[in-house]
Formats: sequence, structure tokens, C-alpha cells
Amino acid sequence: MTSLREGIDEYLASLAVERGLAANTIDAYRRDLTAYADAMGDTLPTAGRLVGYVAELYAAGLAASTVARRVAAIKGLHRFLVAEHLTDQDPTVLLDSPRLARSLPKALTVAEVFRLLEAPDGTVPLGRRDRALLEFLYATGARVSEATALQLQDLDLEDRIATVTGKGSKQRRVPLGGFAVEALAGYLPDRLRLKGDRPDPGAVFLNARGKPLTRQGVWFIVRRQGRRAGLEDQRLSPHVLRHSAATHMVEGGADLRTVQELLGHASISTTQVYTRVSPQHLYEVYITSHPRSRQP
Repeated sequence: MTSLREGIDEYLASLAVERGLAANTIDAYRRDLTAYADAMGDTLPTAGRLVGYVAELYAAGLAASTVARRVAAIKGLHRFLVAEHLTDQDPTVLLDSPRLARSLPKALTVAEVFRLLEAPDGTVPLGRRDRALLEFLYATGARVSEATALQLQDLDLEDRIATVTGKGSKQRRVPLGGFAVEALAGYLPDRLRLKGDRPDPGAVFLNARGKPLTRQGVWFIVRRQGRRAGLEDQRLSPHVLRHSAATHMVEGGADLRTVQELLGHASISTTQVYTRVSPQHLYEVYITSHPRSRQP
């Protein structure tokens, strides 16, 4: 390899031909790696120079996500150069990728959730369906895909249990609160009207044409009822209801293992991210539990 830029050209060609990456993705790689070659003076850097380059990116005010993307492109480049015997040195071996903070969705307050749940028009069938759907999402913390996949045989309103099918087709039994049971029981006769004389699709939640609600349909319902409740569109999604349910349970005293089981998380670390308690709740617990929290 006579220059770093030549190595970059060969790497980009391999990404296009062998991995079949889209043109826009290749262009993004090209921009990041061209900037890298410009900074390196077109010569293969030492490990120390590479660490300095990453520090320069941070000093320039780039976001951690941007730095992480550039580091990933650089690592991929140098692995390729070694694998193709274009160089025998990989200066990125000891280079750590930037750690990205996992962003949390904004949970609604309990009062906001109650406004949302009370927003549907209970005098019409679709309004009763919307209320049943929202109550189910908040009661169970279900994913939108789990709500759309819910079948009639998955509901046991007498025992107040629903069987939810999550990622990897794993099933879990989740409890249904009294409000959710009431809303679902009130909706099921309307479901028959929505189905009409068409073959029963089996799904619990149907649209106005008697077909199973889609993910997009659930999003539309959440947003529409949110507007009726006076809530901002950008704060609302089915996932926000899932996160709100988990947050409110933790703030109400539920342990993380229980919430993990409810949400269907494979790892407790995922639950810890979704159920981080609010600063106000943390302060309240501290004041009531720490021996030295009060004024002397």
C-alpha cells in the first residue's frame, strides 16, 4: 500500500462489492475516512497518534455518537488493510470505542396517563376499542408488536391474565388490572360488530374494517387520543406508555426483577435503563430512609 488514501479506496470498494452497502452508507464512510486521511497526512498513524486524533475530535466539539461512528469506520478500515496484507500494523487494536449513554424515553406522569386513558369517547365502538387498547398497553407494559399479535385465546379476563408473545416468540403471562379487565370486557362485544360477517382473524384489537390493527394503527390511536387529552405529539408513542408503566411501578415500590418479568426483558440491565426513577422520587426515598438526611 503506497498511501492511506489508496487503502481507503480499496476498503470502500470492498464495502460496495462484497458487503453490498448502500451508496449513501458508502458516502458516509468516505467522508469520515477522508477526514481521517487529511488529519493523518495520508500516512499510517501510530497507536499514539490515533489516540490523539480521537481526542482532537472531542476537542472540536463533535458529539460522542459522531466520534463513535468515525472510530468504527477507522477500525473497520485498519482490520481490512491487515486482512488484505496491505499492511502488517493495526494501530486501532488498543483503541476503545466511545461509550454512548443510553437515552431514556420521557415517561408521562401518572396524571398525564390518566388523562390519556380517559380521552377515548366511550359512547362509540371505536372509542371503547381505543380505551381497551390503551388500558392494555399501560397495564401490561406490552410492546406495540405484542399488542397487535394478541389473540382472543390469550386473554383470560376471569383470572385477569394475558399471555403475551414477545421477542423470539417467547411467551409470558402478565396480570391485568381491574381497569384493563373492565375496558376489555366492554370492548369485546364491539369487536364482534367490527368483525361483522367476515371470517374472524383472531386478533383482539381490530380496525374499523374488521382486520387486525397494525403497528401503524396503534401509533395513530395513541397520538390521536393524546391530542384529545391535550398531550404533545412528540412525547407520545406506544413505547412511552410501556416506559411509563415500568417507571410508575418502580416508583410505587415494585422490585426490578418483577418489572423485568412484566416487560419480558432477557437481562436485568435492560430493565434498569427503562425504570430509572425520577430525581424527585429518589429525593423522597432518601429523605425518608437515610439516617442523616434531615437537618440537625
